[in-house]
Amino acid sequence: GVRCGTTSLYHYLGQHNCIKQAAYDELGYFDDNFHLGLNWYRSLFPTKFMQKKIENQYKKFLTYDVTPFYIYNPLVVDRIFKFSPNVKIIAALRNPIDRAYSNFNNRLQQLNDTKTIFEDMVNNEIEIIKKKEKDTKDDAFLVNTFYELDLAKGFYAEQLRLWFEKFPKKNILLISSEDLSTDTNRIISEIFEFLEVPKQEISDLTKQNKIKYPKMRDSTREILIDFFKPYNEKLFDMIGKRFDWNK
Repeated sequence: GVRCGTTSLYHYLGQHNCIKQAAYDELGYFDDNFHLGLNWYRSLFPTKFMQKKIENQYKKFLTYDVTPFYIYNPLVVDRIFKFSPNVKIIAALRNPIDRAYSNFNNRLQQLNDTKTIFEDMVNNEIEIIKKKEKDTKDDAFLVNTFYELDLAKGFYAEQLRLWFEKFPKKNILLISSEDLSTDTNRIISEIFEFLEVPKQEISDLTKQNKIKYPKMRDSTREILIDFFKPYNEKLFDMIGKRFDWNK
């Protein structure tokens, strides 16, 4: 997901001998750039020559696209399934409270906005979500309006349900961004196991795309813990796995 450590993941995976990344992260082919066609998409990945070279040397070749906006777009799920039904999918999920706060601050920095207050955004979005949730069966509304909300981006159960309906569960790996950040080697090992490539130490574990901003108010955090609790529980029930997010 957006602001969930996907840029770091893009940077880490390509260091494995068997894995080569696309030309850059957030290619957005299956959503915004689909009209550019498959030849454009393929041109952003390693050549057949490179693939053969890696296969000869290391017995296996994998490549990948890291685009966080794919996760909540039903059209993308269908397009990826048609393109490659056996694809392996890794979703990095961050505590939705921290994710919303990071999204908000990132946007403010880009707009050079010093006036908008996080608490106002939170109150405003909670009101909108209460009114709008019944409209979330409309895909265009969902992608263009509902998931533009910082808080709604953290409704992972609803987003992942679409992927689980299409792809076999064994082809989807869910990791928490917190674990990726604090226990990087373990998570990277888990990913390599999932991708069925040999274990390998990654030499450069520098975190990418970090931004600095002030700490969130405790009172706001309390409101958001309560707000997200039912959505988080829905996710944990669905995936049979818990993340330490209720704090």
